[in-house]
Amino acid sequence: MIVKRLHDAGVTSEHAYLAATASIGLSLVSWLTSSRTENLERADRWGIFVGEWAPTFFALGLALAHYEQQDGDRKPTGA
Repeated sequence: MIVKRLHDAGVTSEHAYLAATASIGLSLVSWLTSSRTENLERADRWGIFVGEWAPTFFALGLALAHYEQQDGDRKPTGA
């Protein structure tokens, strides 16, 4: 149901994969930035917090890709 709503809203598997990749990069940037301005323990928490988003986005990407494939199979081919 969530995947269908995301698909209907225009979110594609590519969007989810890009968000996951951005999350990984943001995690690294967040950790590097906060490690210079705060203590190391807090920097680790920021990096881990943002880094935990990536698997969720990858899972959504896989679910959306599966839904897109099924949706393509349901549509009639040819006119």
